[in-house]
Amino acid sequence: MEDWESGNVTTSGGGQDCVCSVFLPDGTFPADRVQHMQQVTTDLRLEVEIHMNKLVHYGGKLDIFLGELMELTVRVAMLESSPDNYIKLDFELLRIELREFEALVSQLRDSLNSSSPMLDSLYTEIHNMTLIVNQLETFDKSNLEVIRIEFAKLQKKLQECQKEQELIKPDIGNCNHTGILSVSKPTIIQLNAHLNPGYQYGGWGKDSKPVRGYESMYWYGAYSSPSVYEFYLYSNYDKLIQRSSFTHHGLPQGYEGVGNNYVVHGNAIYYQAANPVRMSKLNLTSSVYSHRQITKASDRFTYTYSPNQYLDFSADEKGLWVMYATKETKGKIAVAKIDEKSFGIEDEWTTRAFKPQVGNAFMVCGVMYATRPRDLNTEEIYYSYDTKTGEGRYMSVLFQKFQEKFVNLHYNPTDQRLYMYNNGYYASYNVRFNKE
Repeated sequence: MEDWESGNVTTSGGGQDCVCSVFLPDGTFPADRVQHMQQVTTDLRLEVEIHMNKLVHYGGKLDIFLGELMELTVRVAMLESSPDNYIKLDFELLRIELREFEALVSQLRDSLNSSSPMLDSLYTEIHNMTLIVNQLETFDKSNLEVIRIEFAKLQKKLQECQKEQELIKPDIGNCNHTGILSVSKPTIIQLNAHLNPGYQYGGWGKDSKPVRGYESMYWYGAYSSPSVYEFYLYSNYDKLIQRSSFTHHGLPQGYEGVGNNYVVHGNAIYYQAANPVRMSKLNLTSSVYSHRQITKASDRFTYTYSPNQYLDFSADEKGLWVMYATKETKGKIAVAKIDEKSFGIEDEWTTRAFKPQVGNAFMVCGVMYATRPRDLNTEEIYYSYDTKTGEGRYMSVLFQKFQEKFVNLHYNPTDQRLYMYNNGYYASYNVRFNKE
C-alpha cells in the first residue's frame, strides 16, 4: 500500500477491513494535445526538408568554390616559385579574390546557420593563403617605374574605351546616322519556352511601339511546323526566362496563320494569315481581328530559310512595314508602308533583292536591309534600300548566326537590337550605326 502515494487508506473499527480510495483525472482523452503534436511533427518535417534542400544547394556551390580555390592555390604556388616575375597588381588581384572566397564561405555559414569541419577547413586555408600572398609581396623586386608605365597604358585604354562607348551609345528613336556599321556577337538566351528543339518555327521579341505600362513586355510564338496558332506574352525579361506568361492568345479556327515573320507593334500582333494569304492584325487588348489582302503579293517566292513566308512584317523608327515579292517584280522584294489606322498600304517601293536568295530582311529608319548566307555560321547584310531616296546599294556587314538556319529576324527601335529565332533558340544582337 506504500506505493499508492496518491491514495487515501482508511481502516474499519475491527482492523480487519480496509478501504482504498484512488483519485484519477476526470478529463477525457487529450485529443487536442495529440493534434497539436501532429502539427508540430509536420512543421518539423517540412523544416528538415528545407534544410536538406539547402544542404544540397550549398553543397553544389561548395564544389564550385573548391574548384576555383584549387585554381587559386596553383597560382599562389607559382608565386612562391618565382615571386620576382609578378608585380603589385597581381598580388592585389589575388587578395581581392581571396576576400571574395572568404565572404562566400561566411555567406554559406550564415545561410546554413551553422558550421562544419569542411567549412572551417576551407576558411583556414583561405586565411593561410592570404598570409602567403602578403609574405610573397615583400619579396617583390619588380621595378616600380614599370608598374607606373603599365598603369598609364591601362588608363589610356580605359579612356579610349569610354570614348568608343560614347560613340556606340544608342540614340533611341533618332536616325542621325548613315546606316548599319556593324552587328555584335549574338546573345543566346535559352531554348524556347516549350524547352523543345522541335519547335523550329517561331519568333520572339518586344513590342516596337509599346503602350504605357507594357514597355517591358516580351512576346513569343513557336511551332513544330511553319504555322501560326498561338502567342504568349510575358510582363518582363525575367518572366520570359522563367517561362511564366501572363497572357496566352490562341488563334481561333479560320484565323490561323503561316510563316514566321510576325511582329508586335502598338499592342497588336501582325502576322500572315492563311487561305487566302493576307495581312492579319490581332489587337491584344480587345482581341479583335482585322484583315487586309495584298492581291499582288505572290505565294511563289519565300526566304531561303523560311517556307511559306510570303509577307514579312517589320517595324522601325518610321512606323510599320510589310515586304513581299510579286510576279511583276519577278521575285524581287517590294517594300510597302502600312497605314496603321486604316490597315492599308500607303506607298510601295521595288528593290533589287531577289527573295529566294535572301535569308531574311528587316527595316531600320525607313531602310530595308537584306541578308544572305555566307557559310554555316556566318550571315551577311549584303543589300540595303532607302525608301526616302529610292536608292539601293550593295554592302557587306557580317555577323554570326549561332546555327545555320533562322526563321525570324526583325529590328526593334526601342532598344536598337535585332531579334532572331534560330532553330528553337532566342538570340539577339546589338546594332551599331555609322554616325560620321
